[in-house]
Amino acid sequence: MKIKSAEFVVSNSDVDKCPKSMLPEYAFIGRSNVGKSSLINMLTSRKSLAKTSGRPGKTQLINHFLINKNWHLVDLPGYGYARVSKTSKKTFQKFITQYFSKRMQLVCAFVLVDIRHNPQNIDLEFMQWLGENGIPFSIIFTKADKLKPNAIERHVLDYKTILLETWEDMPNYFITSSSKDIGKDDVLGYIDSLNKNMEE
Repeated sequence: MKIKSAEFVVSNSDVDKCPKSMLPEYAFIGRSNVGKSSLINMLTSRKSLAKTSGRPGKTQLINHFLINKNWHLVDLPGYGYARVSKTSKKTFQKFITQYFSKRMQLVCAFVLVDIRHNPQNIDLEFMQWLGENGIPFSIIFTKADKLKPNAIERHVLDYKTILLETWEDMPNYFITSSSKDIGKDDVLGYIDSLNKNMEE
């Protein structure tokens, strides 16, 4: 898929004010400082579509972008600084929970994970929450340019080992690097295939 147009639509913290169209949506979410804005800019070939910042947690709203006039890319706040409550199983802000529960347009969530680090509980708990709530998701490992291939394989295997303790299959995943354009075609190709499946 080639992205010919990428337009900002709306930012808000009220799910009911998200776009009313039934265009398919793909949501990007991850811990603060995982490189989400850089990834979105890389995927769309725009240098500043999503605001990048050295200060983690910059994104605090639900941001909708219209891509190629036929689907929405949704930039969601990071969940790195949210308190994890085991009783309520809410690992992030209330309106993010509402976004996932209310948006029927959502086709797939992309959970961004920094490939350089060992599996983090907050990421694993968030994936578990998505699974328990029947929300389709894929994992995007970011910052792959920072590691050698063997280290990348080892870190992905660490995630597989843990996830397969409770999951029948390893969720779909992608290896990416925003600075090197690694994984761009894979992620966009996957979105394109899902869009085409819905059209058939």
